[in-house]
Amino acid sequence: MAPANGFGRVGAYFVLFSEIGLVILVTVLAGVLGGYWLDQQIGTLPVFALAGFFVGLAAGSVAVWQLITRFLASIED
Repeated sequence: MAPANGFGRVGAYFVLFSEIGLVILVTVLAGVLGGYWLDQQIGTLPVFALAGFFVGLAAGSVAVWQLITRFLASIED
């Protein structure tokens, strides 16, 4: 019974880290692509792409914080 419990914990950490990577990737990519599209429409190439990068990074950080706190709360139970 012990190996299954250990594998479950390892699997849970693997899922958490995979989800963290995907969340950061998607939020930053969405921010940069949205900013790049806006730059193309207005004609100011790097301005909104950089702003989108930082907005996506901030949104990803908030989402990762929520993921980790929810994960730690479920582990403590």
